[in-house]
Amino acid sequence: MAGEPGAAQNDDLRLADALRAGDVIALTEVYDTYAPFLYDYCHGLLRDRVEASGALRNVVIAAREHVDRLTEPARLRGWLYAIARKECMRRRDSPNRHTGQEAPEADDELTQEQLARREERRLLAHSALAALNGRQREAIDLSVRHELDEVDLSGIFGMPLEETLALAQQAREDLAAALHASLIAQNHWKECPSVAALTESWPLSPQTSTALVRHVENCPVCGARETPPLPPDRLLSVLPIAAIPADLRLDVLTAATAEDRAGNRRAIAAWTEPFDEYGWPLPYQPTAPRARDRAPGKRRAPLLAAVAVGVGVLVLFGGGMAWLGGGDDGTNASATGPVTPGGSTPPGGSAAPEPIPTDPTSPTSPTASPTESKSPSKSPSPSASETSSKPPSSRPPAPPTTSAPKPPKPTRPGTLSVSGCDMGRNDSCTVTVTAVGGYVNWQVTGTGGPVRAGGSGHLDAGQSGGVQVSRASGFCWGRQTGTVSFSSGASASVTYRC
Repeated sequence: MAGEPGAAQNDDLRLADALRAGDVIALTEVYDTYAPFLYDYCHGLLRDRVEASGALRNVVIAAREHVDRLTEPARLRGWLYAIARKECMRRRDSPNRHTGQEAPEADDELTQEQLARREERRLLAHSALAALNGRQREAIDLSVRHELDEVDLSGIFGMPLEETLALAQQAREDLAAALHASLIAQNHWKECPSVAALTESWPLSPQTSTALVRHVENCPVCGARETPPLPPDRLLSVLPIAAIPADLRLDVLTAATAEDRAGNRRAIAAWTEPFDEYGWPLPYQPTAPRARDRAPGKRRAPLLAAVAVGVGVLVLFGGGMAWLGGGDDGTNASATGPVTPGGSTPPGGSAAPEPIPTDPTSPTSPTASPTESKSPSKSPSPSASETSSKPPSSRPPAPPTTSAPKPPKPTRPGTLSVSGCDMGRNDSCTVTVTAVGGYVNWQVTGTGGPVRAGGSGHLDAGQSGGVQVSRASGFCWGRQTGTVSFSSGASASVTYRC
């Protein structure tokens, strides 16, 4: 995807040095070299072409503003992905995010017969990947399809190197086991009634794929069966690539260089702060009141020393994908399932209108302030309006009441109860969420299988709400099952028929 590793690193070094020198032509070359792959990566995280376009624009702007921070210019490509991930996590946390418009798939100019074979292989790839959690799928995508090594992944995820190495190794092992089980289910399902019962519809849902892997490990018949080896690069090569809008290039380069947008660029650049000691952006932290307490983790070891570990890089022809999911925490915050890009470019271009930033959680606010973080990096001090106390109210005190006071609402947190739904042959249905035993702040953290959903909110004790779930585009055959995962760890099952 990115050519020979040595040549790519030399190119990164040259482009980083040119960016530091303020070379506008180098900015154009950075876009032409990396934008298609970064756009596909952003689309995979955001599931929306408008948001992906806006994210890519902000990545290019932030890279130009902060390139002096990067201590290892030869890792420019991985550094760009780290900025892209932080920007996508920020956008996913915004209540104003745009949803519902997936990018069209890049045209491969295949014949009908080739398309049919590719669709069959996609069912296998989606079913195997469904057994992995969101962080594992993202790590596989970045290492295999984008040719980034574990040192780059450490900076992108903001994880210690030893944890990143363990994540990548476990992801490869789990993918191999899931692929083995999926091949058995695809070619030998008649020979085991349990496999036949588990695989009535394809692609397999996360629950079914996980159950299938467990069955193959414990079944004497299935466990003894051998399957042909299929390297991860060949498996992932059939997955869809989101096509970057042709008119996005002019929009991005204009936003990154126009003199009258300098203030807007500074605000966008502030969203990428703070940085670690190597110049890589620290992971996105939700702002209050949605911020989650998180113990500070060790940063990665010095990168030059880490290279000596002998990290292997998996290589693949082709670009990114739109099936991956990634969370804004260190675990499986968004274990999303495979989604095939679809749709057409909206009139007048697909790039999101350039925001006038203010709030790191909103892509459309007027000024910006960097995300709070426990980091040695310097951050702007609070404004006077934030630190000054509010003036006393001029309203007269409320008259005393003779009625008995109402009991206060419960102030302790409760648990989130969810119930699934069945679309039948309709296009959508509603998952019900209920706060039990106290208040609940909830958020959809991902989907599994051929469904789409999103949203977040607050529920008082006993209060219920709804999350609309729709079908994902793509191949559909028989009864389909998907899941919607929530920040509490709960998940709801969703079914429909084709």
